Amino acid sequence: MFKDYNMNQVILPIDLAYKLQENDIAFAVNDLVESIPDEAFNCFYRKTGYPAYHPKMMLKIILCAYTQSVFSGRKIEALFKDSIRMMWLAQGYEPSYRTINRFRVDPDVADLLRQCFVQFRSQLVQKEMIDNDAIFIDGTKIEANANKLTFVWKKSVERYSAGLVEKSNQLYKELLEQDILPAIEQDNLDEQLSTEELDEIVEKLDERIEEYDNQIEASKDTKVRKQLRSERKTPKQYRKRFKDFVARKQKYRRDLAILGERNSYSKTDHDATFMRMKDDYMKNGQLKAGYNLQIATEGQYTLAYDIFPNPTDTRTFIPFLNRIEKGFFSLPSYIVADAGYGSEQNYDDILNNRQRTPLITYGMYRKEKKKAYRQHAFNLSNWPYDQESDTFTCPNGKNVTFQYWSKKKDKAGFQRTFKVYECEDCGGCPLRLQCTKAKEGKNRKVYYNEKWENQKAYIREVLSETKTGDIYGKRKVDVEPVFGFLKANLRFTRMSVRGKDKVQNEIGFALMAVNLRKYTARAAHKPFYNHTKRFRLSKMIVGSVFFCLETVMSQPLL
Repeated sequence: MFKDYNMNQVILPIDLAYKLQENDIAFAVNDLVESIPDEAFNCFYRKTGYPAYHPKMMLKIILCAYTQSVFSGRKIEALFKDSIRMMWLAQGYEPSYRTINRFRVDPDVADLLRQCFVQFRSQLVQKEMIDNDAIFIDGTKIEANANKLTFVWKKSVERYSAGLVEKSNQLYKELLEQDILPAIEQDNLDEQLSTEELDEIVEKLDERIEEYDNQIEASKDTKVRKQLRSERKTPKQYRKRFKDFVARKQKYRRDLAILGERNSYSKTDHDATFMRMKDDYMKNGQLKAGYNLQIATEGQYTLAYDIFPNPTDTRTFIPFLNRIEKGFFSLPSYIVADAGYGSEQNYDDILNNRQRTPLITYGMYRKEKKKAYRQHAFNLSNWPYDQESDTFTCPNGKNVTFQYWSKKKDKAGFQRTFKVYECEDCGGCPLRLQCTKAKEGKNRKVYYNEKWENQKAYIREVLSETKTGDIYGKRKVDVEPVFGFLKANLRFTRMSVRGKDKVQNEIGFALMAVNLRKYTARAAHKPFYNHTKRFRLSKMIVGSVFFCLETVMSQPLL
């Protein structure tokens, strides 16, 4: 005996939600997008042309596809024929892969994604799924959609540009010495020739070559024509070289404009910077074009994100906090991060500008706790200090006295202030070789940053407390699993679009997909009321349809 199976029987269309499980991820995607205010979609409205797909539907299908590790536009299009989730979310529509790709890189989608993260965090707070006392910040590098070995290095461009200036100036002097062309008016006689001045030199050489051409055509003497052709070779050669100079100078100027403050960029994705990643093509530490992804998490959910072109985390910290406050949410009481973010500038910004508590270690935090470091005789922190005379005492018993103040600026423009101390006499010291690398006859100098030392003491004190120490202890188990889920489970390891704005949209889809998968998995044993209501309503409608059919079929035929 078999269950009834008849391919020739007509089946009435039913609500596809009936086919989905009660806690299916499609319901979470639908509820999240529906929670976004309708005003956020007004920018997609067009008064002319063919009616477009609703942005709510487009946002839902792309988010749902990303939760299933489908990132290709063509593969997303294929899901409309295979996936019940996608059929239900699209409600019978089947947008093409071109429409999908155009939508997900649309500049207006960035604000929709921001709204998704804002609404998602609001739901987590309402359901008390996060504490909202701290955020955990960390970064990872994501490979860009760029070809291999397409790097342009800033140092190389600057070196070649300087060589071009020297060669062009030298050739210009040769032209003047040989009386090939008259001198041109220069804005700065001692500096490099500008692109306009190089163009002017090429024009004058063209005029000189044209004069030779006219003379050759006018002359009927074979020897004279041969002599003129021989003389014409020299300005032709110079013209060729100066044209090359013009093209190269324009290229170098364009390269420097693209580079900005970065040290490299990729020819196939100008916004990508070459960074050292854990995996590489040659398995030998080769650089790859990529982006530095920064996220803020709580409860293993990504609450805010941003991408940066510079590989170091220290310089991304303050811009990322500004981005969080401006577009996502107000900062909580505690900001937690690893030692890669510990710097004088970052501590100063959190404590003074934002009035928050930084739970961020610094580079020497763990080393300073070790017994060997605390007993090292030549570390300044272990030397006796006299506050009244502002003097340290070195291991040889000599006074290291204050001499002057020193100010230094780093690459980011942040200024640090140091107190410079110098030993009174290092001559004949038996510990000199162990204590200092100063040249013979010179005394050891010590640079002491009082503000930085006070900040480090504050961090050590805060992290030694039970409450804050426990919060910092959650950092690894809160933010690191998000990257693992993104790269290992979701298999999102490389961008499929190029350009910073497009990349930011795509990484937003991927991070929200991670959030939805985790949210659905955790809430699987707690069915949502609206999901249950929708499920029961679909079941009731289908049952009513079959009841009516049974009633009709039971009636005698007239």
